[in-house]
Amino acid sequence: MADKFVIAFVLFPNLTQLDFTGPLQVLSRLPGAEVHLVAKTLDLVPSDAALRIPPTTTFDNCPPVDLLCIPGGFGVDQAMQDEALMAFVRREGARAKYVTSVCTGAFILGAAGLLEGKRATTHWAYHDELARVGASPVKERVVRDGNVFTGGGVTAGIDFALTVAAEIAGEGVAQTIQLSLEYDPAPPFNSGSPDKVPAGVRAAMAERYGARLADFQAALAAARKA
Repeated sequence: MADKFVIAFVLFPNLTQLDFTGPLQVLSRLPGAEVHLVAKTLDLVPSDAALRIPPTTTFDNCPPVDLLCIPGGFGVDQAMQDEALMAFVRREGARAKYVTSVCTGAFILGAAGLLEGKRATTHWAYHDELARVGASPVKERVVRDGNVFTGGGVTAGIDFALTVAAEIAGEGVAQTIQLSLEYDPAPPFNSGSPDKVPAGVRAAMAERYGARLADFQAALAAARKA
């Protein structure tokens, strides 16, 4: 690994903060990590929770990156229509050593043409939509295809980041980071996957996302035409 390893997280309004902050906590601990939080301006970026995130640089001023990471969230719909954001993703995605996403951030990569012919994953509710951006959907928490790493929904971002950390710096470093964060999941319920959750809970969530998917599909179609 080089002395300096430049990591850029792309920020946009209404992103899911844990998509971003989970991998940030892991990857910022890599040896030589230089982390940039990149947005159109330096204004605070509102997340889907109370957190408002201060960018460290802009799309115009960010240095060339070694690892590009795109988080997800409901704000993806608007982000895919943002010409400055998409130009940055295309530019850096074409030259970065690692091109990555968490959750529905995969669709920003897809709209930029970076998932064409690639195996990929995303949040379970949007999984089948990956084919619309030329990707082959794989139901795993972390999927690698060449230099492209994609993570599943939200908390899968931590697994994703540890996988990427091992690729970059070796398993020993990744395991040290995992231990330092005491990442040893033991959830109180076995309901973190649609394949495990009780039928009533799954039906309620499917109804919730069903209403959302029509808007997302329209946004994705518009982005692919741009």
